Amino acid sequence: MHEEYGGVVPELASRDHIRRLIPLLERVLVEAACHRSDMAAIAYTSGPGLAGALLVGASFAEALAQTLNISALPVHHLEGHLLSPLLGKSPPEFPFIALLVSGGHTQLMRVAEVGEYELLGESLDDAAGEAFDKTAKLLGLGYPGGPALAALAMKGTAGRFKLPRPMLNSGDLAFSFSGLKTAVLTIVRSRSLDEADKADLAAEFQEAVAEVLATKAIAACRKHRLSRLVVAGGVGANLRLRERLDAAMAKFGGKVFYPELELCTDNGAMIAFCGAQRLLRGMVPESRGGAFAVRPRWPLNELAQAF
Repeated sequence: MHEEYGGVVPELASRDHIRRLIPLLERVLVEAACHRSDMAAIAYTSGPGLAGALLVGASFAEALAQTLNISALPVHHLEGHLLSPLLGKSPPEFPFIALLVSGGHTQLMRVAEVGEYELLGESLDDAAGEAFDKTAKLLGLGYPGGPALAALAMKGTAGRFKLPRPMLNSGDLAFSFSGLKTAVLTIVRSRSLDEADKADLAAEFQEAVAEVLATKAIAACRKHRLSRLVVAGGVGANLRLRERLDAAMAKFGGKVFYPELELCTDNGAMIAFCGAQRLLRGMVPESRGGAFAVRPRWPLNELAQAF
């Protein structure tokens, strides 16, 4: 639906959410062999994100919770990503360093427990996933561009083109990827690229992003003396990034934990799991009498204010 526009159109997304929510709920309940009366609470994404889409989900969840006389739990989108590796077969123990890499966010966090998060560093401009998508567009690939660029990179050789490693030696845990995208744009405009050229350029771009992410993640682990690194978000599915992180953490004497591939991108399972963890810990918001709000912009360090 969004492919012809090269990105998500908020109004179309909101309308599509409305059409799909009730049939999706009914299908999930059937597949889980559950009834609505079996639900102890309803978790939903309250932010950050597109306001219209958030309002559709929030109003549906809050209304259903009121009808069933159960709690509605507003969940922070990024907290869902941070906790998603706990759904794996070998979940990490707290505390750990988390590298959150998605289309909208690139952040390093220290995760002490559910609800206890410290921001260590983040992108000053484009997120890594956003840079992947924009670079894919420059190379004439489809939408979403990240997976298409990664597939093309497998056919190429990194090093033939030379791209910068932004802020690699900045001495802090911040990131910057807009300049990397601009460097690709400069090459694209300076010459005519055949398919082999595009593959090599994609490989070099992927290598540059993976090197920066891995270097900063290991630096965070060293600084905080933690040997467990969790990787979450859509870019966490990138195989080259996983290779670099696994090798670097093994050398460091630590281990990397990933969510299952189907849980890397945005999904309902991680939101439900996050809500369940808060419910089990008694972290339930006070009754608001049916009133609710969404937060399109919601810094993770303000999470406690929702409870």
